[in-house]
Amino acid sequence: MAGMKGISAPTIYVCTRMRVRKAKLLPREEYQRMLNMSLPEITRIIEETSYKQEIDELGTTFKGIDLLEVALSWNLAKEYQRILDITPGTLKQFTLAYLRYWDIQNVLTILRGKLHGEKTGKIKEVLVPAGSLDKVVLDRLLAEDGPDRVVDALKGKRLYPILAREYPAAKESGSFAKMENELYKQFYAEIIGEASGGDSGGRMFLAFIRLDIDVKNILTLFRLRADSVEEDAKEMYIPGGTMSAADFALLNTVKDYREFLDMLKSKVRTEPVVELLKSIETERPVHEIASLLVKVQMEQMEKLSRRNPFSIYPILVYLEKKKYEVANLRALARGKESKLPSETIGKYLVM
Repeated sequence: MAGMKGISAPTIYVCTRMRVRKAKLLPREEYQRMLNMSLPEITRIIEETSYKQEIDELGTTFKGIDLLEVALSWNLAKEYQRILDITPGTLKQFTLAYLRYWDIQNVLTILRGKLHGEKTGKIKEVLVPAGSLDKVVLDRLLAEDGPDRVVDALKGKRLYPILAREYPAAKESGSFAKMENELYKQFYAEIIGEASGGDSGGRMFLAFIRLDIDVKNILTLFRLRADSVEEDAKEMYIPGGTMSAADFALLNTVKDYREFLDMLKSKVRTEPVVELLKSIETERPVHEIASLLVKVQMEQMEKLSRRNPFSIYPILVYLEKKKYEVANLRALARGKESKLPSETIGKYLVM
Protein backbone atom coordinates (compact mmCIF):
# COMPACT_ATOMS: atom_id res chain seq x y z
CA MET A 1 0.00 0.00 0.00
CA ALA A 2 1.39 3.42 -1.00
CA GLY A 3 2.63 5.60 1.83
CA MET A 4 3.11 2.66 4.23
CA LYS A 5 6.78 2.00 3.49
CA GLY A 6 8.79 1.99 6.69
CA ILE A 7 5.73 1.82 8.95
CA SER A 8 5.92 -1.09 11.38
CA ALA A 9 3.25 -3.81 11.55
CA PRO A 10 2.46 -3.02 15.25
CA THR A 11 1.83 0.66 14.32
CA ILE A 12 -0.50 -0.34 11.46
CA TYR A 13 -2.28 -2.76 13.81
CA VAL A 14 -2.84 -0.27 16.67
CA CYS A 15 -3.99 2.54 14.33
CA THR A 16 -6.45 0.18 12.63
CA ARG A 17 -7.77 -0.93 16.04
CA MET A 18 -8.29 2.73 17.03
CA ARG A 19 -10.44 3.34 13.95
CA VAL A 20 -12.55 0.28 14.75
CA ARG A 21 -12.97 1.43 18.37
CA LYS A 22 -13.80 4.99 17.30
CA ALA A 23 -16.56 3.71 15.01
CA LYS A 24 -18.24 2.11 18.06
CA LEU A 25 -18.45 5.36 20.05
CA LEU A 26 -21.92 6.85 20.55
CA PRO A 27 -23.02 9.05 17.63
CA ARG A 28 -24.46 12.56 18.00
CA GLU A 29 -28.01 11.28 17.29
CA GLU A 30 -27.80 8.99 20.32
CA TYR A 31 -27.06 11.95 22.62
CA GLN A 32 -29.94 13.89 21.04
CA ARG A 33 -32.21 10.93 21.84
CA MET A 34 -30.90 10.64 25.42
CA LEU A 35 -31.61 14.32 26.08
CA ASN A 36 -35.31 13.44 25.88
CA MET A 37 -35.07 10.42 28.20
CA SER A 38 -35.28 9.88 31.96
CA LEU A 39 -32.25 8.81 34.03
CA PRO A 40 -33.42 5.13 34.28
CA GLU A 41 -33.90 5.06 30.48
CA ILE A 42 -30.42 6.52 29.92
CA THR A 43 -28.95 3.95 32.32
CA ARG A 44 -30.65 1.13 30.37
CA ILE A 45 -29.15 2.39 27.09
CA ILE A 46 -25.66 2.66 28.63
CA GLU A 47 -26.07 -0.91 29.94
CA GLU A 48 -26.38 -2.08 26.33
CA THR A 49 -23.07 -0.46 25.25
CA SER A 50 -19.38 -1.03 26.02
CA TYR A 51 -20.05 -0.04 29.65
CA LYS A 52 -22.15 -3.17 30.31
CA GLN A 53 -19.37 -5.17 31.98
CA GLU A 54 -18.57 -2.43 34.53
CA ILE A 55 -22.27 -1.80 35.26
CA ASP A 56 -22.81 -5.53 35.83
CA GLU A 57 -19.71 -5.83 38.05
CA LEU A 58 -20.57 -2.78 40.17
CA GLY A 59 -24.35 -3.24 40.22
CA THR A 60 -24.37 -5.02 43.58
CA THR A 61 -22.34 -2.25 45.30
CA PHE A 62 -23.74 0.92 43.70
CA LYS A 63 -27.13 2.17 42.54
CA GLY A 64 -28.52 4.98 40.35
CA ILE A 65 -26.20 7.83 39.47
CA ASP A 66 -23.40 6.50 41.72
CA LEU A 67 -23.35 3.29 39.69
CA LEU A 68 -23.08 5.24 36.44
CA GLU A 69 -20.31 7.51 37.76
CA VAL A 70 -18.10 4.62 38.91
CA ALA A 71 -18.82 2.43 35.85
CA LEU A 72 -17.88 5.26 33.45
CA SER A 73 -14.61 6.02 35.32
CA TRP A 74 -13.61 2.36 35.54
CA ASN A 75 -14.40 1.75 31.88
CA LEU A 76 -12.32 4.75 30.77
CA ALA A 77 -9.29 3.76 32.88
CA LYS A 78 -9.46 0.12 31.69
CA GLU A 79 -9.84 1.18 28.06
CA TYR A 80 -6.79 3.44 28.28
CA GLN A 81 -4.83 0.57 29.85
CA ARG A 82 -5.84 -1.80 27.04
CA ILE A 83 -4.66 0.73 24.46
CA LEU A 84 -1.29 1.13 26.20
CA ASP A 85 -0.90 -2.68 26.15
CA ILE A 86 -1.11 -2.80 22.34
CA THR A 87 0.72 0.47 21.52
CA PRO A 88 4.36 0.04 20.40
CA GLY A 89 7.58 2.02 20.97
CA THR A 90 7.57 5.81 20.81
CA LEU A 91 3.81 5.86 20.22
CA LYS A 92 3.45 4.25 23.66
CA GLN A 93 5.86 6.81 25.17
CA PHE A 94 3.77 9.72 23.78
CA THR A 95 0.51 8.08 24.87
CA LEU A 96 1.85 7.65 28.42
CA ALA A 97 2.95 11.30 28.44
CA TYR A 98 -0.51 12.41 27.27
CA LEU A 99 -2.23 10.30 29.97
CA ARG A 100 -0.34 12.12 32.76
CA TYR A 101 -3.06 14.75 32.28
CA TRP A 102 -5.17 12.48 34.51
CA ASP A 103 -2.69 12.84 37.39
CA ILE A 104 -3.53 16.56 37.55
CA GLN A 105 -7.26 15.90 37.25
CA ASN A 106 -7.28 13.19 39.93
CA VAL A 107 -5.12 15.05 42.47
CA LEU A 108 -7.17 18.25 42.09
CA THR A 109 -10.40 16.25 42.48
CA ILE A 110 -9.09 14.66 45.71
CA LEU A 111 -7.86 18.01 47.09
CA ARG A 112 -11.14 19.79 46.29
CA GLY A 113 -13.15 16.91 47.74
CA LYS A 114 -11.12 16.82 50.97
CA LEU A 115 -11.26 20.62 51.28
CA HIS A 116 -15.07 20.59 51.01
CA GLY A 117 -15.50 17.61 53.34
CA GLU A 118 -16.82 15.23 50.65
CA LYS A 119 -17.14 11.53 51.55
CA THR A 120 -14.19 9.44 50.32
CA GLY A 121 -16.54 7.18 48.35
CA LYS A 122 -18.02 10.15 46.44
CA ILE A 123 -14.55 11.46 45.52
CA LYS A 124 -13.43 8.00 44.37
CA GLU A 125 -16.42 7.66 42.03
CA VAL A 126 -15.10 10.30 39.64
CA LEU A 127 -11.38 9.44 39.69
CA VAL A 128 -9.92 7.95 36.50
CA PRO A 129 -6.74 6.00 37.39
CA ALA A 130 -5.26 6.34 33.89
CA GLY A 131 -2.12 8.41 34.53
CA SER A 132 1.16 7.57 36.25
CA LEU A 133 -0.59 7.69 39.67
CA ASP A 134 -2.33 4.32 39.62
CA LYS A 135 -5.27 2.98 41.64
CA VAL A 136 -3.04 2.00 44.58
CA VAL A 137 -1.53 5.51 44.87
CA LEU A 138 -4.95 7.20 44.49
CA ASP A 139 -6.45 4.93 47.19
CA ARG A 140 -3.58 5.90 49.48
CA LEU A 141 -4.24 9.61 48.85
CA LEU A 142 -7.96 9.11 49.49
CA ALA A 143 -7.17 7.52 52.86
CA GLU A 144 -5.30 10.64 54.04
CA ASP A 145 -6.99 12.80 56.71
CA GLY A 146 -7.15 16.10 54.88
CA PRO A 147 -5.85 18.04 51.86
CA ASP A 148 -2.58 19.05 53.58
CA ARG A 149 -1.77 15.38 54.21
CA VAL A 150 -2.62 14.54 50.56
CA VAL A 151 -0.02 17.08 49.38
CA ASP A 152 2.59 15.63 51.79
CA ALA A 153 1.83 12.09 50.58
CA LEU A 154 2.82 13.12 47.02
CA LYS A 155 6.46 13.81 47.99
CA GLY A 156 8.74 12.37 45.34
CA LYS A 157 6.07 12.57 42.59
CA ARG A 158 6.23 14.93 39.57
CA LEU A 159 3.42 17.14 40.85
CA TYR A 160 4.81 17.63 44.37
CA PRO A 161 7.13 20.68 43.95
CA ILE A 162 4.33 22.78 42.43
CA LEU A 163 1.71 21.56 44.90
CA ALA A 164 4.02 22.32 47.84
CA ARG A 165 4.62 25.82 46.47
CA GLU A 166 1.07 26.70 45.37
CA TYR A 167 -1.29 24.81 47.67
CA PRO A 168 -1.10 27.09 50.78
CA ALA A 169 -2.24 30.15 48.75
CA ALA A 170 -4.87 28.09 46.88
CA LYS A 171 -6.30 26.82 50.16
CA GLU A 172 -6.37 30.31 51.66
CA SER A 173 -8.05 31.96 48.65
CA GLY A 174 -10.38 29.01 47.98
CA SER A 175 -9.41 29.20 44.28
CA PHE A 176 -7.38 26.44 42.64
CA ALA A 177 -7.14 28.27 39.28
CA LYS A 178 -3.50 29.42 39.60
CA MET A 179 -2.30 26.10 41.06
CA GLU A 180 -4.08 24.15 38.32
CA ASN A 181 -2.53 26.40 35.70
CA GLU A 182 0.97 25.93 37.16
CA LEU A 183 0.48 22.14 37.07
CA TYR A 184 -0.53 22.33 33.40
CA LYS A 185 2.45 24.55 32.59
CA GLN A 186 4.76 21.89 34.02
CA PHE A 187 2.84 19.10 32.25
CA TYR A 188 3.13 20.78 28.83
CA ALA A 189 6.77 21.82 29.35
CA GLU A 190 7.69 18.19 30.14
CA ILE A 191 5.75 16.83 27.17
CA ILE A 192 7.28 19.37 24.76
CA GLY A 193 10.70 18.33 26.06
CA GLU A 194 9.90 14.65 25.48
CA ALA A 195 8.47 15.25 21.99
CA SER A 196 11.28 17.50 20.73
CA GLY A 197 13.52 14.57 19.80
CA GLY A 198 13.27 15.35 16.08
CA ASP A 199 11.58 12.24 14.64
CA SER A 200 8.31 12.60 12.69
CA GLY A 201 6.30 11.02 15.53
CA GLY A 202 7.60 13.69 17.90
CA ARG A 203 6.77 16.48 15.44
CA MET A 204 3.21 15.21 15.05
CA PHE A 205 2.77 14.93 18.80
CA LEU A 206 4.07 18.51 19.18
CA ALA A 207 1.47 19.77 16.68
CA PHE A 208 -1.26 18.20 18.86
CA ILE A 209 0.22 19.69 22.05
CA ARG A 210 0.49 23.17 20.48
CA LEU A 211 -3.17 23.05 19.44
CA ASP A 212 -4.11 21.86 22.93
CA ILE A 213 -2.18 24.74 24.55
CA ASP A 214 -3.76 27.28 22.17
CA VAL A 215 -7.25 26.04 23.07
CA LYS A 216 -6.41 26.22 26.80
CA ASN A 217 -5.00 29.76 26.50
CA ILE A 218 -8.01 31.01 24.51
CA LEU A 219 -10.39 29.45 27.03
CA THR A 220 -8.42 31.05 29.90
CA LEU A 221 -8.86 34.47 28.24
CA PHE A 222 -12.64 33.92 28.07
CA ARG A 223 -12.60 32.75 31.72
CA LEU A 224 -10.63 35.80 32.85
CA ARG A 225 -13.24 38.01 31.14
CA ALA A 226 -16.09 36.18 32.88
CA ASP A 227 -14.48 35.99 36.35
CA SER A 228 -14.73 38.72 38.89
CA VAL A 229 -11.52 37.34 40.44
CA GLU A 230 -8.55 39.39 39.30
CA GLU A 231 -5.98 36.77 38.29
CA ASP A 232 -2.61 37.93 36.99
CA ALA A 233 -2.95 37.25 33.26
CA LYS A 234 0.80 36.76 32.77
CA GLU A 235 0.76 33.94 35.31
CA MET A 236 -2.24 32.24 33.69
CA TYR A 237 -0.53 32.01 30.27
CA ILE A 238 0.76 28.56 29.23
CA PRO A 239 3.89 28.73 27.02
CA GLY A 240 4.35 26.41 24.05
CA GLY A 241 1.41 27.32 21.80
CA THR A 242 1.31 29.73 18.86
CA MET A 243 0.16 32.76 20.90
CA SER A 244 2.86 34.86 22.58
CA ALA A 245 2.80 35.84 26.26
CA ALA A 246 2.72 39.54 25.25
CA ASP A 247 -0.35 39.00 23.02
CA PHE A 248 -2.07 37.04 25.80
CA ALA A 249 -1.48 39.81 28.36
CA LEU A 250 -2.58 42.49 25.88
CA LEU A 251 -5.81 40.61 25.03
CA ASN A 252 -6.67 40.43 28.70
CA THR A 253 -6.64 44.23 28.96
CA VAL A 254 -9.25 44.73 26.20
CA LYS A 255 -12.59 45.55 27.83
CA ASP A 256 -14.87 45.79 24.76
CA TYR A 257 -16.08 42.31 23.69
CA ARG A 258 -16.11 42.97 19.90
CA GLU A 259 -12.64 44.51 20.05
CA PHE A 260 -11.43 41.52 22.12
CA LEU A 261 -12.79 39.04 19.53
CA ASP A 262 -11.29 40.96 16.59
CA MET A 263 -7.87 41.12 18.25
CA LEU A 264 -8.04 37.44 19.25
CA LYS A 265 -8.81 36.47 15.62
CA SER A 266 -5.70 38.36 14.49
CA LYS A 267 -3.46 36.61 17.04
CA VAL A 268 -4.63 33.00 16.61
CA ARG A 269 -2.87 31.01 13.89
CA THR A 270 -5.23 28.02 13.64
CA GLU A 271 -7.73 28.65 10.82
CA PRO A 272 -10.64 26.55 12.25
CA VAL A 273 -10.34 28.41 15.58
CA VAL A 274 -10.42 31.75 13.71
CA GLU A 275 -13.58 30.59 11.87
CA LEU A 276 -15.17 29.67 15.21
CA LEU A 277 -14.34 33.08 16.69
CA LYS A 278 -16.00 34.73 13.67
CA SER A 279 -19.21 32.86 14.50
CA ILE A 280 -19.33 34.10 18.13
CA GLU A 281 -21.21 37.35 17.73
CA THR A 282 -22.33 37.91 21.31
CA GLU A 283 -20.99 37.04 24.77
CA ARG A 284 -21.68 33.45 25.80
CA PRO A 285 -21.20 31.42 29.00
CA VAL A 286 -17.68 29.98 29.36
CA HIS A 287 -18.92 26.35 29.29
CA GLU A 288 -20.47 26.96 25.83
CA ILE A 289 -17.21 28.47 24.53
CA ALA A 290 -15.35 25.45 25.99
CA SER A 291 -17.62 22.98 24.13
CA LEU A 292 -17.23 24.89 20.84
CA LEU A 293 -13.44 25.04 21.17
CA VAL A 294 -13.21 21.31 21.94
CA LYS A 295 -15.38 20.55 18.90
CA VAL A 296 -13.05 22.56 16.65
CA GLN A 297 -10.01 20.89 18.22
CA MET A 298 -11.50 17.43 17.57
CA GLU A 299 -12.31 18.29 13.93
CA GLN A 300 -8.74 19.51 13.44
CA MET A 301 -7.40 16.29 15.01
CA GLU A 302 -9.63 14.19 12.71
CA LYS A 303 -8.16 15.99 9.67
CA LEU A 304 -4.61 15.35 10.85
CA SER A 305 -5.51 11.71 11.53
CA ARG A 306 -6.91 11.24 8.01
CA ARG A 307 -3.76 12.77 6.53
CA ASN A 308 -1.50 10.61 8.73
CA PRO A 309 -3.47 7.35 9.20
CA PHE A 310 -0.54 5.43 10.74
CA SER A 311 0.78 7.84 13.35
CA ILE A 312 0.10 9.08 16.89
CA TYR A 313 -3.03 10.92 15.61
CA PRO A 314 -5.52 8.02 15.38
CA ILE A 315 -4.55 7.05 18.95
CA LEU A 316 -4.93 10.60 20.30
CA VAL A 317 -8.22 11.13 18.45
CA TYR A 318 -9.69 7.99 19.97
CA LEU A 319 -8.38 8.78 23.49
CA GLU A 320 -9.91 12.28 23.31
CA LYS A 321 -13.23 11.11 21.82
CA LYS A 322 -13.55 8.38 24.43
CA LYS A 323 -12.80 10.92 27.19
CA TYR A 324 -15.58 13.18 25.89
CA GLU A 325 -18.02 10.29 25.52
CA VAL A 326 -17.60 9.60 29.25
CA ALA A 327 -17.84 13.35 30.04
CA ASN A 328 -21.05 13.59 27.95
CA LEU A 329 -22.70 10.58 29.62
CA ARG A 330 -21.74 11.97 33.02
CA ALA A 331 -23.18 15.41 32.15
CA LEU A 332 -26.39 13.77 30.90
CA ALA A 333 -26.78 11.68 34.05
CA ARG A 334 -26.01 14.56 36.42
CA GLY A 335 -28.23 16.94 34.48
CA LYS A 336 -31.18 14.52 34.58
CA GLU A 337 -30.59 13.84 38.28
CA SER A 338 -30.68 17.63 38.92
CA LYS A 339 -33.83 17.95 36.76
CA LEU A 340 -32.17 20.45 34.41
CA PRO A 341 -33.95 21.23 31.10
CA SER A 342 -32.69 19.25 28.08
CA GLU A 343 -31.53 22.43 26.28
CA THR A 344 -29.33 23.36 29.28
CA ILE A 345 -27.77 19.87 29.46
CA GLY A 346 -27.20 19.92 25.69
CA LYS A 347 -24.98 22.99 25.97
CA TYR A 348 -22.54 21.05 28.17
CA LEU A 349 -22.15 18.19 25.70
CA VAL A 350 -19.34 17.87 23.17
CA MET A 351 -21.02 16.38 20.11
